[in-house]
Amino acid sequence: MSNSTVFFKNKPRISSTFTIAGPKEGASSFGKHFHQLMADDRFGEDTFEKAECKMFSTCIEKTIESSGKKTSDINAMISGDLLNQIISASFAARDFEFPYIGIYNACSTFSEALALSAVLVDGGYMKNVVAVTGSHFATAERQYRYPLELGSTRPPQSQWTVTGAGGALISDKGNFPVIVSATFGKVVDYGITDANNMGAAMAPAACDTLVKLLKETKTTPKDYDLILSGDLGALGSRLLKKLMSDKGFDIKNHTDCGEMIYNIEEEEYQGGSGAGCSAVVFGSYIYKKLLKKEIKRMILMATGALLSSISTQQGESIPGICHAVVIES
Repeated sequence: MSNSTVFFKNKPRISSTFTIAGPKEGASSFGKHFHQLMADDRFGEDTFEKAECKMFSTCIEKTIESSGKKTSDINAMISGDLLNQIISASFAARDFEFPYIGIYNACSTFSEALALSAVLVDGGYMKNVVAVTGSHFATAERQYRYPLELGSTRPPQSQWTVTGAGGALISDKGNFPVIVSATFGKVVDYGITDANNMGAAMAPAACDTLVKLLKETKTTPKDYDLILSGDLGALGSRLLKKLMSDKGFDIKNHTDCGEMIYNIEEEEYQGGSGAGCSAVVFGSYIYKKLLKKEIKRMILMATGALLSSISTQQGESIPGICHAVVIES
């Protein structure tokens, strides 16, 4: 280990992925890449929260199924979401017999789950670990901001929480894309207090982690086909490029899942966010490119805004976090 970065000697494999997304996400240019689309945001359930939980259960089951393995082959699941006490992940875990490790780092939870799964597999402690995260627009909005029924006007700096869940099975064997290293980020707070401006709150943390990754792996941005952030959105993505430029790094090969996922329409403003954002984009379109070796080496770095409704009401600023993994085809 070098400071913040863990190097994996045994190259844990991403042996399968599965993604499920809502109708809005399905209507985007990425819709054809998702494995399953929901007919409506309730997914046949009485509440949005139950729909989110069902997304998780479906995603876990299908991720394992698509790998050709059985649930008895799975050693553990690492999972989290945006709701209080990560209830979507925890309640979905009731349907399975393998151990459950619940984590929370807001929208950065997917890259954190991949990194922790790789640690367990690389160390020889486990052979197959499922990493699953997700989010739902309706559940996140009424927890962090306002009830949907209120019809509040969304400001132009806001993002749209992705309705979707993505899973990845990390295994010790197989001819699949490998996780080469993981860089764990620290909490960074630039004093942003606007709960709608997630991009500005998270970009400094993304910059801090990316700089550490490049220095500790002794690489440059040019060494990667793609530097993919999770959910900075259009504004956050531009801020990251500016912050990296100020430190002497040109990241022309950077793009953001939140900026990519929706069609360009006014109501999305800065694009997508949520713990499901990076999970569904990576697990569908990006993973297929890795399998085809159209992407040979990349960085996946999901970012998280560590706020809550309570911290916002107390006038607290929004700390940011970012964890990154290097993946090779």
